Amino acid sequence: MKILHTSDWHIGRTLYGRKRYEEFEVFLIWLAEAIQKNSIDVLIVAGDVFDTSTPSNRAQELYYRFLCRVAISSCRHVIIVAGNHDSPSFLNAPRELLKALDVHVVGGISSSLEDEVLVLCDKQDVPELIVCAVPYLRDRDIRVAEAGESIEDKERKLIDGIRTHYAAVATLAEQKRESLGGDIPIVATGHLFTAGGQTVDGDGVRDLYVGSLAHVAAGIFPASFDYVALGHLHVPQKVNGSETIRYSGSPLPMGFGEAKQQKSVCLVAFDQAQGLSKTTSVQMIDVPVFQKLERIRGDWGGILNRILELSAIDAPDGSAVWAEVIYEGDEVIGDLRERLEAEISNAKVEILRIKNNRVIDRVLRQIHQEESLDDLNVNDVFERCLDVNCIPEEQRPELLRAYKETLSSLHEEDVKAE
Repeated sequence: MKILHTSDWHIGRTLYGRKRYEEFEVFLIWLAEAIQKNSIDVLIVAGDVFDTSTPSNRAQELYYRFLCRVAISSCRHVIIVAGNHDSPSFLNAPRELLKALDVHVVGGISSSLEDEVLVLCDKQDVPELIVCAVPYLRDRDIRVAEAGESIEDKERKLIDGIRTHYAAVATLAEQKRESLGGDIPIVATGHLFTAGGQTVDGDGVRDLYVGSLAHVAAGIFPASFDYVALGHLHVPQKVNGSETIRYSGSPLPMGFGEAKQQKSVCLVAFDQAQGLSKTTSVQMIDVPVFQKLERIRGDWGGILNRILELSAIDAPDGSAVWAEVIYEGDEVIGDLRERLEAEISNAKVEILRIKNNRVIDRVLRQIHQEESLDDLNVNDVFERCLDVNCIPEEQRPELLRAYKETLSSLHEEDVKAE
């Protein structure tokens, strides 16, 4: 039996205002083809199908079109659990209809554990796999709040609640396996943050619980699980070195911090000879790059050289590279954006974000040793900026007045939004 484990699609996510629907569409087409090419029997999506709880019509179209493609492929079953970005009610709404396509959706925990422990059968209707389809466990699902409890109390209750839930579904799965006879594999899902989990700058991974990261140890998963398919962290990785407890990672880079990261999905195979115990093997399948991202950092010369190098690379589809530019040179360049726009006018590069670290660094160096940035208010920081850029005294009153008017306007907008 072959299982494909993926997660964190975040369909509908934008990158600094740029929509990425074409990128998501090409990925889902590739995934459907990979399922057919590798003769996958079961697809598991471990949460964060969508980027928001109210996905757009375009995002929904991509999702349902993909499920229809999979329904006519070699894949017999699809398991989808909700992540922290997903709306449980939205994912669950069509669940009865999707069952006709052998798509099993678990948007949230229910009053019956039976809804999370699924017995999957082969073409001859013989049970071949048990899946503990555990979605993202929300705070209210696993912890009872009490007045006066400390952060440590909340942390302990969250961990205990997660452990108790996994123990309960594992016990039910073992009971089902025993009643069915045979050594049927048990696979579990999860959408959580494990202790020691790797993240990268700008990947958009949120803390899951207010006041606590609630990082769980690998030991929280019962030994009866033959494989644990995790979601939430975007970096493909093993948990505590285990081959069979893994994050598949996000299939697309969610930010420029992931630009150089090889994205992948996990192919899990269970082999069982007659009368012998089953063995589990895991293989990573690399996901192609559908839209090249590049983080360019350095001084002006280094940035310019890299832009020229990228311009000389011909993308197969003729698409431009999306870039983030981080300027770290010694020279203060006030018109950095204008200069960059002039350089890329004929280049195959689109700059989505510009960060001028030079001004920030100079301001921070003006802070005395006994000060921190937290000690300064917004007016102090602006005045330090005027100092480091040697703005003449006669120009400062007008600049300060304009700056305060801007702050006042922003404050009024915030009040209206509330």
